[in-house]
Amino acid sequence: MHNGTTITQFIIEEQRHISGATGDFTSLLNDIVTACKVISNMVNKGELIGVLGSAGSENVQGETQKKLDILTNEVFIKSNEWAGHLAAMASEEMEEIYPIPAGKPRGKYLLTFDPLDGSSNIDVNVSVGTIFSILRCPGSGEAPAEKAFLQAGTAQVAAGYAIYGPSTMMVLTTGHGVNGFTLDQDIGEFILTHPNMTIPEDTREFAVNASNERFWELPVQRYVQECLSGTEGPRGEDFNMRWIASMVAEVHRILTRGGIFMYPLDSKMKAKGIGGKLRLLYEGNPMSFIIEQAGGMSITGRERIMEIQPENLHQRVPVVLGSKNEVQRVLDYHREHDAMDQE
Repeated sequence: MHNGTTITQFIIEEQRHISGATGDFTSLLNDIVTACKVISNMVNKGELIGVLGSAGSENVQGETQKKLDILTNEVFIKSNEWAGHLAAMASEEMEEIYPIPAGKPRGKYLLTFDPLDGSSNIDVNVSVGTIFSILRCPGSGEAPAEKAFLQAGTAQVAAGYAIYGPSTMMVLTTGHGVNGFTLDQDIGEFILTHPNMTIPEDTREFAVNASNERFWELPVQRYVQECLSGTEGPRGEDFNMRWIASMVAEVHRILTRGGIFMYPLDSKMKAKGIGGKLRLLYEGNPMSFIIEQAGGMSITGRERIMEIQPENLHQRVPVVLGSKNEVQRVLDYHREHDAMDQE
């Protein structure tokens, strides 16, 4: 039997340090935890309950939806629409915001989420996850519009993710460091197992989809080639490469042992008129908040992700995040390249 601190106990202790706290925020986090437990159970059972495979539809991003994309989105909505803590929600799987329905109490927070990140991996039994972010709702009393969600990442109240792997974990920040909790299936509780998670400033491990190399900008090509050149190259050290195609899994590895994850801007994205691959509100901002709180760094290549002013709900951005010194190197390479272009 585990006698450790449960996530509920941890959140309540955090609340006690906040002057004027009402308990709304604590209750909202508990509703999110409940949703992630339900999703964990669905992912764990897989085809035993018939939830694998394609749903035969596309989301607002034009991506083929899995059955679990739709089901997990519904779980998140139903778990969080009733308690009176939220004014509205926004999901990667929905084109428009989801205001709290008439007749249900409305609260002071906004919730954004990617209900099943990495869902392309679900049919092959590779780790997937849920990402979420909490914002304060501007104004009071009125149903919010889309504009309410268009806040820079620096305005986040909390962010976290659940990873559904060999064990289910939840990683959370409220702006005071990063803590990890493991789900004890026997008692149905998340237990604090990874307190004060920090990212080493240096790393010799990088994660990138190398099949896109010919489309990358020159600063990213330079960085990756230096890593691949190993001891014979300018860095004079060997690097390992990883790629899971699940942002939650990539970030979790970095939090656990360091590394750098890149989904950079490339010429294919430019040709399509999109600013990157990953969604700012549902992936970029919450993961950047977590990474920075753990001592890492998160940029587009040229700017800090959390300082970007969002323009729409489904805005995309390039993402480079992880161990501070390696991310800084990528930033320096972009600055050098841009300075040469201006000469």
